[in-house]
Amino acid sequence: MIVACALWVLAPVRLPGQGAGEIVLGMSAAFSGPSAELGRGIRTGVELMLRRVNEAGGIGGRRLRLVALDDSYQADPVKDNMLRLIDREQAVAVIGNVGTAGASVAVPIANERKVLLFGTYSGADLLRKTPPDRYVLNLRSSYAEETSVMVRGLFRRGIRPQEIAFFTQNDAYGDSGFAGAVRALNEAGFKDTGTLVHGRYDRGTVAVESGVMALVEARVRPKAVILVGAYAANARFIRLARQIIPSALFLNVSFVGSSSLNEALGADAEGVIVTQVVPHYDSPLPGVREYRQALARFAPAVPPSFIALEGYLAAKALVEGLRRASPNITRERVIDALESAPIDIGIGTSLSYSKGEHQGSHQVWATVIRDHKFVPLDW
Repeated sequence: MIVACALWVLAPVRLPGQGAGEIVLGMSAAFSGPSAELGRGIRTGVELMLRRVNEAGGIGGRRLRLVALDDSYQADPVKDNMLRLIDREQAVAVIGNVGTAGASVAVPIANERKVLLFGTYSGADLLRKTPPDRYVLNLRSSYAEETSVMVRGLFRRGIRPQEIAFFTQNDAYGDSGFAGAVRALNEAGFKDTGTLVHGRYDRGTVAVESGVMALVEARVRPKAVILVGAYAANARFIRLARQIIPSALFLNVSFVGSSSLNEALGADAEGVIVTQVVPHYDSPLPGVREYRQALARFAPAVPPSFIALEGYLAAKALVEGLRRASPNITRERVIDALESAPIDIGIGTSLSYSKGEHQGSHQVWATVIRDHKFVPLDW
């Protein structure tokens, strides 16, 4: 695994564009605690891209450096991390922060301090305002788009709206996914969503019993459950729920952490669905092939993952913005450069940023676990 630089060993540098010898990017993410897989995966992907660029001579001869700070998937440390990255490290942009709770802290700071917050690992609505915040640009599809894809896929499987249940984290993350599914159900003509089974659990816990009990008490036996939560809670819920509805489908959004969910479920993983916001890491698409090549070169002991691929692709898009803004790279010029024209990162469609559109991709790929491996799902 690639190790991120620790803040306390780094000397302050001048803001890129003012004669500094390197271009500094920042990150606040979970590198410890139960969600560490997410932060470490994103950091790995970003670092792979930066190493590839640096090996080729950097941008205008200037090397890229990532300063990655641990927030343990807690909101409180994010404020200090963001301010240190902006003020002490003089990062030209912050990339790959993890989580909705942390984003609720990072977004106001990015807007106030006029620093780009790019490619946050969250599909929450607060990162996707209309009109968009100038200093917040996303790579991935929203949780609402992921759950909307799930609902449409379940319809194709012949499952009726009233046979769909929900299990969500009791916060903005869970709310965003649930809201997207409700909109999809409403658009299909089903308005009685208040009658659907909806179990919730508190963030940072695995207290899933009330959600399981809601299945027991359901007037209509669910044939599918859409989950918007963390891997440990989702895994426990799926295990218990399968004792009540053994033939039901269980569908998770990308933030769950696919590898951790697969490992936590063990024998119960078979048939579990996870939507992804990047292509499969075995895809022949050019951006994905490039990621696998970088992984083989710089971190051969690290297995490929959807999370690291997302970090790599986010860094690839941001690097293009930096190249366009070069040689006079400033925080404002990078945003203008990203908005100036579509960006091809090799996933089959270009990212299109503009003053009115700050989400690059609206694609969702469905996968299912078969024999402990993720394979593309054809609904």
